[in-house]
Amino acid sequence: MKRKTKITAWPSLLALIIIGLSACNHNLNVQPQGSLIQANIQNLSGVNGLLIGAYAILDGENVPVAGDAYGSAGSNWQYGSVCADDSYKGSVPSDQPDLSTLESWGLSQGGTTTYLDEKWTILYLGIQRANDVLRVMRQSTGISPTDTAELSGEARFLRGYYHMDGRRVFHFFPYVDENVSFVNNNLDVPNSADIWPQITADLLYAVNNLPEVQPEAGRVNKWAAMAFLGKDYLCQRKFDSAKFYLDQVILHGVTASGQKYALTTNFESNFNAPQKNGPESVFACQNSVNDGSSSANDGGNGNMGDVLNFPYGSGPVGCCGFNNPSWNLANAYKTDANGLPLLDGTSNNGPVVSDSTNLYTGTLDPRIDWTMSRPGIPYLDWGLGSASWIRDPNSNGIFDAKKNVYAKSQQGTSSSTETVFWGATQITSLNTNLMRFADVLLMDAECEVEVGSLDQAQIYVNMVRNRAANTSGWVYKNSTYNPASGTYTTGGTAAPADNYLVKAYPTGAFTGGGQTYARNAVHFERRLELAMEGHRFFDLQRWDNGTGSMANTLNTYVQVEKTRHSFYYVVNTAVFTKGVNEYFAIPQQEIDAENANGKIVLKQNPGYN
Repeated sequence: MKRKTKITAWPSLLALIIIGLSACNHNLNVQPQGSLIQANIQNLSGVNGLLIGAYAILDGENVPVAGDAYGSAGSNWQYGSVCADDSYKGSVPSDQPDLSTLESWGLSQGGTTTYLDEKWTILYLGIQRANDVLRVMRQSTGISPTDTAELSGEARFLRGYYHMDGRRVFHFFPYVDENVSFVNNNLDVPNSADIWPQITADLLYAVNNLPEVQPEAGRVNKWAAMAFLGKDYLCQRKFDSAKFYLDQVILHGVTASGQKYALTTNFESNFNAPQKNGPESVFACQNSVNDGSSSANDGGNGNMGDVLNFPYGSGPVGCCGFNNPSWNLANAYKTDANGLPLLDGTSNNGPVVSDSTNLYTGTLDPRIDWTMSRPGIPYLDWGLGSASWIRDPNSNGIFDAKKNVYAKSQQGTSSSTETVFWGATQITSLNTNLMRFADVLLMDAECEVEVGSLDQAQIYVNMVRNRAANTSGWVYKNSTYNPASGTYTTGGTAAPADNYLVKAYPTGAFTGGGQTYARNAVHFERRLELAMEGHRFFDLQRWDNGTGSMANTLNTYVQVEKTRHSFYYVVNTAVFTKGVNEYFAIPQQEIDAENANGKIVLKQNPGYN
């Protein structure tokens, strides 16, 4: 929702309310420094104003120094993509070294970073704002029981969402509810217990109390909450429970505006600002530009989290060359003669996609060219992609991010013209997708595999693959890009931009191949469909389950990347340590602050000093 002004009370309340962080910002034991002017907020409009403040944290950048908080983006590109095998940090090695430490999993070898401090801070800011809604509502008058239940559902969903993000990043992440406060003298919240039960309770409350439709696109509804409840159970490997809820979302779910959930006809529609909040958008951070919200040091309501992730130099927008897709990711889009992915582990062998020194000339899944720029391939209406757009080819390869970039003809409409922030053209109105319907289908497919329903898993995977096979949604050369529809014209001299071939799995493929084959197919499909959206690290984490598969995948990736012009060609000592690097370190300054009085409240994750 992000500071939306449709609830008219919020702009006036901004002048009256300072939200005190009475639970968890840097130090849980700090007395609140702000104040709440009770008479102005103990009513429906006041509580709605507080709730909007809780939504505002979804972008991960709603902090006083937003332009410098590169470690907290709501898209999780730093953790989900760069720290896995989807992308490299980008830019030059000396730029944002804190991210280099994370990408090389160097904290367990004594490295340092501020990124995790920023992530921790923003998550507890969101949690605190959700708790403020619940606290103030208890003291408010004139709020009906129906509104109370619905507002509580939204606040508890957001609290559960932020805790879930923290649980996946930090593992041992303290759970803080509205009863934890300075006034109650119970701020010493340890991180010794697993918090999944509390997250589940928050999400289940949201499912049971939220309406099916909402007056604004950015508000969570019953079905979005149910999708995240399914994800919650999936992360806990409770496949039957996850399937129960995800099945309902697939069969009956609708968007906040009441539109039945469905895959968009064309893949690119999910990453095109004029088409946002479509039938595939289950939940998204709402971004907008040129609405009077910007200031000197940030992008206002625009997407600040991905501000660094544009082609560099002569490329679209011109800065800053971060989040470059990896050679490994590009090779994952290779297909066989039947239009299927290479599930046998050979996709990263032999000739390399777009590598002029060892060029792969076989068939490709067309989603590759909506996911990344490639030399010689049309990049929306900016012209042909170019290796000259790469800031440091020695460490970044030859590919650029694409899902967060707008068309040239949309500049000034989908990008900011009003902010004096240094990266105005990099502030966009494209929503941050936090869950797409394709994600729901593939999560449910994962559940179906684990409970033994292989044919149903294949149906869900094929729904996603059939969309990819729709030729109207491919990238074309000798063609004109239509920014309104996110498609290229066909006919005449227009031709597919590369040798595309993608098909559905044939009938009985999953059953005939067995559970291991089906599991690999679902996992691979998640990578192809959701690449560069901040999911990959957390998927590998979930699938690992103590087996060491994550370490094997990422160390194998590094060994090959060391031989290519990539981050690991430069930082060639990177090693992923099993039992340690599946989660990130608790920020040391948080541990120091919480344990300053001699009582051990926060403990570091295993393997970090």
